[in-house]
Amino acid sequence: MQQTCLNILHQDSFFFSKRCVWVNGPVIVGAGPSGLAVAACLKEQSVPFIILERANCIASLWQHRTYDRLKLHLPKQFCQLPSFKFPDDFPEYPTKFQFINYLESYAKHFGINPQFNESVQSAKYDETFRLWRVKTVANAGSSSCEIEYFCRWVVVATGENAEKVVPEFEGLEEFSGIVSHACDFKSGQDYSGKKVLVVGCGNSGMEVSLDLCNHNASPSMVVRSSVHVLPRETFGKSTFELAVLLMKWLPLWLVDKILLILAWLILGNLEKYGLKRPSIGPLQLKNSSGKTPVLDIGALEKIRSVELVNGKNLEIDSVILATVYRSNVPSWLKENDYFSGDGIPKNPFPNGWKGEAGLYAVGFTRRGLSGASLDAINVAHDIAKSWKEETKQKRTSVAARHRRCISHF
Repeated sequence: MQQTCLNILHQDSFFFSKRCVWVNGPVIVGAGPSGLAVAACLKEQSVPFIILERANCIASLWQHRTYDRLKLHLPKQFCQLPSFKFPDDFPEYPTKFQFINYLESYAKHFGINPQFNESVQSAKYDETFRLWRVKTVANAGSSSCEIEYFCRWVVVATGENAEKVVPEFEGLEEFSGIVSHACDFKSGQDYSGKKVLVVGCGNSGMEVSLDLCNHNASPSMVVRSSVHVLPRETFGKSTFELAVLLMKWLPLWLVDKILLILAWLILGNLEKYGLKRPSIGPLQLKNSSGKTPVLDIGALEKIRSVELVNGKNLEIDSVILATVYRSNVPSWLKENDYFSGDGIPKNPFPNGWKGEAGLYAVGFTRRGLSGASLDAINVAHDIAKSWKEETKQKRTSVAARHRRCISHF
């Protein structure tokens, strides 16, 4: 039931390098956790769909652009996708490889088969025909084929972290060492005995620095702005879980105060390391800007000192840019006011999942996997309602024409 489509041009024809395809359901762009979640929810509603993925696998960010020591930062019950729990024998914080295994099992369980190696070039709503036109390039070895899909609904599930951001800074061109992004970092083993400059102090920067220390490298970290650092666990309980519990009874500002007090009791005064906290609390900052607090898993114990270096030369062998990622939606979604210039829906959570003319977004809530799951449920329910109404109208119309033919006969 996943794919119900009509190829206007035969898909195996040698003579055509471009195909046109009608999709009797939504086109989902992206086969990461968000895309898989909405696909599974549509399966449960018996709505056909096509899911497009530019890479050669599901969850390519997790499979190809994360470091080996990565674990889920939140307990697994806050990271599971709709209608499918993590295995009981998985730890509270599953590893990267366990999470990939979970996603592959998820796709298999729901019979989700994305079309891999197919990159979306553009998606545009045709006002005349009231249809979406999604143009892609499908690569198969040395050959490629242009495909244009026509559909009523498009689900954007490429996520907030589709593309890495490489900052520009003075002197990088003259640096003779290796400069790489954190998405290319796998293990500190490759940097053993080397002096490494890590640019960025988010969760990735902290964990990359910790892994470098554990493999006998000598990392230095550049902290360019203030940052909230919280313990991953508070007195044996997940700090995130504690925050969720407190928010049921207390206002956000008060929960922030409590979290900061607990962080001070457990981690101590971070200003002695040169780490300064933002002026607003961690949860308020997350809601307003999407900036996630760092959940410490042991990196602070390795920090001997943090210096804000102005004009000072450092002797280093390599640079790792643990900088942010960004959405790639503006590069292919054409003439649409639903997304902002940075590729995030303009309407804030919880109303950012639905646009106009059959356009939807999943995984842009800045609330992790739980936010993506909530989006997926809402999107699938809304599309299923429209799809079933349209299908019912078509069947009624066909039946009426059939009755008229019989009466004339």
